[in-house]
Amino acid sequence: QVQLVESGGGLVQPGGSLRLSCAASGSIFSIGAMGWYRQAPGKQRELVAAITSGGSTNYADSVKGRFTISRDNAKNTVYLQMNSLKPEDTAVYYCNANLLRLGSGRYTGYWGQGTQVTVSS
Repeated sequence: QVQLVESGGGLVQPGGSLRLSCAASGSIFSIGAMGWYRQAPGKQRELVAAITSGGSTNYADSVKGRFTISRDNAKNTVYLQMNSLKPEDTAVYYCNANLLRLGSGRYTGYWGQGTQVTVSS
């Protein structure tokens, strides 16, 4: 059994900051790439930021310079620091991780349950 548990969402005013965390737990042998996606009402889920096991990152153009993704491999945790938040950042944010489970021969993608981020005055 594998779980991804997100935390850190909430309500923030425009220009404010939030930090999301996502911890993976369970029968994990190895974690590959991890990432954050978001889905706003009526829109498709989109990639926000991703980070490889080696620390290489990529970002959606809409968040470059404002968001920072990082990870702590010892804690199986990925973070998303969000600064200068805008109302258009409002969405449910989902964590994703490619995991190699103990006894499995291949990496499989897993999703967290999602955490709401609302940017509003």
